[in-house]
Amino acid sequence: MVRTIILDLGNVIVPFDFGRAYCRMEALCGLDRAEIRSRIAGRNLAHLLESGRIDPQSFVGQMNEVLGTRLSFDAFRDIWVSIFLPETLIDDRLVGTLGERYRLLLLSNTNAIHFDWLDAHYPILRHFHHRILSHEVGAAKPDPLIYAETLRHAAGQPHECFFTDDVLEFVEGARRAGIDAEQFQGQDKLVTDLQARGVEL
Repeated sequence: MVRTIILDLGNVIVPFDFGRAYCRMEALCGLDRAEIRSRIAGRNLAHLLESGRIDPQSFVGQMNEVLGTRLSFDAFRDIWVSIFLPETLIDDRLVGTLGERYRLLLLSNTNAIHFDWLDAHYPILRHFHHRILSHEVGAAKPDPLIYAETLRHAAGQPHECFFTDDVLEFVEGARRAGIDAEQFQGQDKLVTDLQARGVEL
């Protein structure tokens, strides 16, 4: 019996496309997106931000350094959050129903810049009873630590929790933690996966 439902955020609830941000960066720094990605990856900046090892202000400062720009924090934030698309991939009504009937958790590899903006712009997030965020936990999926932290906030045993994520590696990480998990491939499949487990919708 499912007692807790755990949902990923990016490309499960809110769709995103980093190409939108890279396009804006190209116009500002004169580098193509392949070079931009290479420079960011070279310093592991995105992972450091997601795991809470650097704060947003330091991240923006280092991004300016690697890209040769002089963007203010607010100007950079506007570019960094432009990756998100307005329409959610799961209906608000469905998430609301799950939150009324089950313990509902959000589990996301994210960062303070993104999540603060998302929380202010996507009312669907109000349905979650607790949010487990990589930058707050200090670990990102598929690190076992973040699944352990998630289970600490769940109702029931690991096998009584259902999790969905668009990234198969993160689904497999959840399964290793004893969580029942399936890869997200759209709302219709999610509904099928939930109904197969007796979840009332």
